[in-house]
Amino acid sequence: MPGFLKITLAFLRNTWRGLTSMRTALVLLFLLALASLPGALIPQRSLNQSEVDRYFSDYPTLAPILDKLGAFEVFSSVWFASIYVLLFISLIGCLLPRCWEYYKQWRSKPVRTPRNLARMPHYEKATLDASVDEAMTSARKRLRGWRMVEREEADGGRSISAERGFLREIGNLVFHFALVGMLISVAGGKLYGYEGQVIVVANGSEFCNAGTYNYDSFRAGLTVDGTQLNPFCVRVNDFDVKYLSTGQVESFRVDMQYQADDDLDTNTWQPYLLQVNHPLRIAGDRVYLTGNGYAPQFTVTFPDGQQRTGIIQWQPVSVQTMLSQGATKFDPPGVLDDVQRRQKQLAITGLFAPTATFDGKVLSSGFPDLLDPTVAVDVLRGDLGLDSGRGQSIFGVDQSMVDQGRLERVARKNLRPGEDITLDDGTKVRFDEVKRWANLQISYDPFQPWVLGFAIAIIFGIGTSLTIKRRRVWVRVVPNPEPDEPGSARTVVEVGGLARTDQAGYGEEFTRLTADLLGTGVDHSPESRAVAGPARERKS
Repeated sequence: MPGFLKITLAFLRNTWRGLTSMRTALVLLFLLALASLPGALIPQRSLNQSEVDRYFSDYPTLAPILDKLGAFEVFSSVWFASIYVLLFISLIGCLLPRCWEYYKQWRSKPVRTPRNLARMPHYEKATLDASVDEAMTSARKRLRGWRMVEREEADGGRSISAERGFLREIGNLVFHFALVGMLISVAGGKLYGYEGQVIVVANGSEFCNAGTYNYDSFRAGLTVDGTQLNPFCVRVNDFDVKYLSTGQVESFRVDMQYQADDDLDTNTWQPYLLQVNHPLRIAGDRVYLTGNGYAPQFTVTFPDGQQRTGIIQWQPVSVQTMLSQGATKFDPPGVLDDVQRRQKQLAITGLFAPTATFDGKVLSSGFPDLLDPTVAVDVLRGDLGLDSGRGQSIFGVDQSMVDQGRLERVARKNLRPGEDITLDDGTKVRFDEVKRWANLQISYDPFQPWVLGFAIAIIFGIGTSLTIKRRRVWVRVVPNPEPDEPGSARTVVEVGGLARTDQAGYGEEFTRLTADLLGTGVDHSPESRAVAGPARERKS
């Protein structure tokens, strides 16, 4: 049993060491980036379920395999979370020992001056007309700002050990800790944040963030139950879209109003111009413009004279031309019997073209703006299946009702605004006008400021780590054992330098430093030789 315990402990220790090595952290970071690619290339259920359904219809063989691998829910899959957690543990395991090592280096004194400075990558030696004390004072003054330690040499000389660039390691640690902080902040946003999509018709329609039932789609964090959303309301009055002659969008501008906090009590509306990349920040939430489309308005006049008006968004099937499809549904007024009501429900389905063109008799669109709005409608009458208990798309009808003969087409016609069609029982369907709708995304992430702060810290840390270099300098000052003239105060000064990380650029700094310490400079003029003296060696 003790042998088995030793083997187990050794295995766990080696596993921990391997997991917390910097190489493992880099590999996990690369795997995390690689694992994120399917989330960018393959439609995700949390973002667009309709695109996922279309992917299944386009690739019926490949899609089920990808679904079993979690490719349509990448960021909530087990394997992605595993990489995420392992990376988090690995980074923490790497950073804590490095912090301790850095602390010990910071507390320790610079290393002693090597006995043979000439072996250093950078070296220079000169004999000065100065005393040892004067040379040491000059060296201390020049190395001000460096971490320095003075020591007495065995041969009666004195030396200075100096080092600089400790901020490089601080920048490295800041970078990695900020990376860990960003991972924690992103995870916190997934726990405590939420994101919802809602379509609001630009005719003065309103949306209030009162509950999840008001959203067309809602993705809640793990701790969000939808009962304590930040209260606010928005009203979309108008939606202006400008197009280039090529059909490309030049600008989106949503004329809207909002109210929050005290405005809700006083029913005061504040104006705001919503644009792409200019979200409305309100009550801690952010309101983005993410899409748009058209909503045809129809008025149905029933045989008894009663009217019903319906306007609902239709789904674009072509982003370039904004050709759209949809269904506007009506219940007959004044019919209390459920059986009769289900037999007389109406659905206006078809295609809408903002700029009508015809391929034979088939309606199409030639431009995305409202230049010649036309709708090709099929009017269906019968049971729409709204009471079946099954959910159905707002953009179409239940095809099973058509297949069973419970929903029949009673009219078909192309209509422009103001035109109508009369059914066999005298019911009139008039195409009134077209309004735009705006797809709004409401996002709440309490950790967003932390993400921004850690992102700035990452940039600062990596910038510091790349620009600052660790380097060391040693200065040895000894009396000249063979003075040229009796009684002269001549001193031999040696300067050695070492770049601990990257030598690029350190040679120039070392040359400037030695020029100040030894008075040698980089030129070989007579004046420079007179200052340096005849005995001079240089290695750099």
